[in-house]
Amino acid sequence: MNFKKRTNFLFGALLLTGSLLAQNVCVSTPKTSLVLSAPEGGTLRHLYYGNRLSETDLLNIATAEAGHTAYPEYGLNTPVETALAVKHADGNMTLQLEVLNVTTEKEGNAVTTVVALKDKVYPFFVNVCYRAWQDADVIESWTEISHQEKKPVVLNQFASGYLPIRRGDVWLSHLSGSWANEGFLTQEPLTPGMKVIKNKDGVRNSHTDHAEVMFSLDGRPQENTGNVIGAALCYSGNYKLRIETHDDEYHHFFAGINEENSAYSLKKDELFRTPELALTYSNEGLSGSTSRNFHRWARLHKLAHGTTPRKILLNSWEGVYFDINQQGMDQMMADIASMGGELFVMDDGWFGDKYPRKNDSSSLGDWVVDKNKLPDGVKGLLSDAKKRGIKFGIWIEPEMANTTSELYEQHPDWVLKAPERDLVLGRGGTQVVLDLANPAVQDFVFGVVDNLMTSYPEIDYIKWDANMAVMNHGSQYLTKENQSHMYIEYHRGFEKVCQRIRAKYPDLTIQACASGGGRANYGVLPYFDEFWVSDNTDALQRVYMQWGTSYFFPAIAMASHISAAPNHQTFRTIPLKYRIDVAMSGRLGMEIQPKNMTEEEKALCKNAIAEYKTIRPVVQLGDIYRLISPYDKQGVASLMYVAPEKDRAVFYWWKTEHFCNQHLPRVKMAGLCADKQYRVHELNRIDNVPLNYEGKVFSGAYLMANGLEVPYNHRVDYHKQNDYSSRVLYLEEVK
Repeated sequence: MNFKKRTNFLFGALLLTGSLLAQNVCVSTPKTSLVLSAPEGGTLRHLYYGNRLSETDLLNIATAEAGHTAYPEYGLNTPVETALAVKHADGNMTLQLEVLNVTTEKEGNAVTTVVALKDKVYPFFVNVCYRAWQDADVIESWTEISHQEKKPVVLNQFASGYLPIRRGDVWLSHLSGSWANEGFLTQEPLTPGMKVIKNKDGVRNSHTDHAEVMFSLDGRPQENTGNVIGAALCYSGNYKLRIETHDDEYHHFFAGINEENSAYSLKKDELFRTPELALTYSNEGLSGSTSRNFHRWARLHKLAHGTTPRKILLNSWEGVYFDINQQGMDQMMADIASMGGELFVMDDGWFGDKYPRKNDSSSLGDWVVDKNKLPDGVKGLLSDAKKRGIKFGIWIEPEMANTTSELYEQHPDWVLKAPERDLVLGRGGTQVVLDLANPAVQDFVFGVVDNLMTSYPEIDYIKWDANMAVMNHGSQYLTKENQSHMYIEYHRGFEKVCQRIRAKYPDLTIQACASGGGRANYGVLPYFDEFWVSDNTDALQRVYMQWGTSYFFPAIAMASHISAAPNHQTFRTIPLKYRIDVAMSGRLGMEIQPKNMTEEEKALCKNAIAEYKTIRPVVQLGDIYRLISPYDKQGVASLMYVAPEKDRAVFYWWKTEHFCNQHLPRVKMAGLCADKQYRVHELNRIDNVPLNYEGKVFSGAYLMANGLEVPYNHRVDYHKQNDYSSRVLYLEEVK
C-alpha cells in the first residue's frame, strides 16, 4: 500500500472510530463521504452523502442536517414510500427498528461497515451494509434480513437502499429502449409525484429500462461540470427504482428487487440478502467523474477480467445466420485471420440431432453437434482455428429450450409453466424458459458449458444468449405456497450456475447476449467479460446506443461490430469508414460475411484492426470524456478516451446529420494534461490528402481550449463521395 492510499485509509478509519463516540458513522472513499447517525437503541438516520468531509465537518454535521431514516420501514408513521415492509406470523404488519451495534472491517481495497438493527418487539433483524471502495470512489449498500420468529415472516417490500436527495433543480438521466433500440438516453427534471423505473421481463432486465440512473443536482445535466450522484442496482432479475417527491424538501430514492408478484416467505434463521446498490458522487459532471468512477469500479471489481484487453473477433451470425457448415466456418476463420483478427465465434445453428437447428423453432436444449452441418464437429473447427492462428468461440442459449427438442420431450417438468394453464410460447413459436429454481436444471445448464469445455478445452469464448422473457408465471419445482418466489429463485439459480462456471473455468471469456443488450447490468457482469450492446449493428444508431450505454459501462464491456451495408436491421447504407470508426469506440469486432467484401474493403479493415491494436489499451482501459452528445442535435457527436497517465488519447468525431451549408460546432477536447505536448495522427484515413495538422504537435492546454477544426467531408475521389464523415485522432505525448 503506497503512502497516499495508506493515509486515505487511516483517515477514514479515524473518522469512523471518532464518529462512533459521537454516534455518527462515516463511510468514506478517497473523495466522498456518506454519514449516518447510529445511536445505540435509536433510529439509524442518513445525514449526508457528497464530497469527502473534514473531521471538523463530520463532528458538527448532525447539528446541520435534519436526517432521514436510513432504511425506512413500514408500519408506524409511514404515509410515504418505505424500503422494507413485512407481515409477521401473527398478522402484524409493522416494524420499528433500532440500532444494536456498528462494525467495520477492511477487505482488500474496500472497507465494509455493518449497522445491525432489530425490531423493538419481534426477533426480527436487519443488517444495513456498506462497502466503500478505496480505489474507485464507489459505495455499495445492501441489506441482510433475518428473524427468529416461530413461523415464516412474509417480506412484501425489500429495497437494497434508500437515498434522500435535496430538492432544487434536480434532473434525472436514465436509459430505456427495447430490442434494436437499447440504451436510449432520457434526461428530465424531477417534478412532484412518483417516478418509477422497473423491469418485469424475468430474464432480460435491461430491455425496457435500465437499473442505473444519474441525478444532476444543480440544473440541466452537463458532461464535465456540475454535481452528480450516480446509482446502479446490481441485480440480474426484476427490479424497481422509485423516486418520490412530495411536500418536503427532498426527493426520496429507493432501489431494489421488484416486489410485484414476488412476496417472499422468509423462514426462521434464513438470511435474505438484497442485491448491492452502487453509489458514486462527483462535482465534475456526468462523464466528469460519475461515469469514470463506475467504469473504474467495473474494471477493477464488477467485470470478469476487467483489466485484460479484449480480442478482436468475427462473429458468424449476420454472415451466414443458421446456414452453418464446416467449409463456411473455415472460410470465415481464414478471412478474419488474414485481416489481423484474433478470434472467430460460431453463432446459432450448429447443434441438434433428432431435431437439427435449421431456424429458431427447434433444438434448444439439444447441445450436440449437427453432424450433417459439421462432419468434423467442434474438434475440426478448433483444428481449423489453430491452423489459421486464431482462437475459437461458440454460441449457446443454455437457459432455454424449444418444445420441439429432445430435452423437452424428456423433461417437460423442467420448464416454467403455470399449473392448469397452457404454455405461452416465445421465439419461433416453440421457445420456453427452463426453471432455474430447480437444482436439476441448474446442473443441466452448468453441464452445457462444462461438457463443451471438458470435451474441447481449447474453446476460448462463449456467447451466452437469452431470447425470451418469463411468459409463464409458474414453477413446477417450487411448492404451491412459494410460487411468488419464482422470479427471485430463478436468478438465485442463475447466479449459482455462473459461480460454478467461473470457479471451474476462471479464464474463459463469456459474453452476455440477451436479444442484444438485454443483460447490461452489474448483477450479471461479475460473471461475464462483456455484453452485446444491441442486435442492431447500424453504425449511426449505434452512436446513440453506445453513447447512452457509456454512462454506466466501460468500453471494454461494450461489444461493437463492423457490419454489412445495407445494414441488416435498418437497411441503411453507411460507408465502411464510418462503420469502422464507430465500432472502434468499443470492443472492436466484425459481424459480416468477409467473402462478400471487396479487396479494398478488406484492406481498410485490416488497417483498422492493426491501428485498433495500437489504441486498444487506451479505449478499453482509459478514462472517458464525452464532448458533444448526439442527443443535443448539433449535427455531430464526439468523445475521447484518455490513458490514466495522460500520455495517450483517442478522439472520436462522427457527423450525425447531413445538410448542405451546415455549420457544426468546433469540439474542444478534455482530460489531457495542460502542460504536455501531443502529436496528432489520424487513424483509418481514407482522404487523398492528410489533415492540415497531421503529425503536428499541440499542447494539452491548446487542445482543451480550442480543439482542432475537423473537415465536414472526406477528400476522396468523386465516385467515393458520400454524405457520411467521421474521424479518429490518436494523440501521443512528445517527451
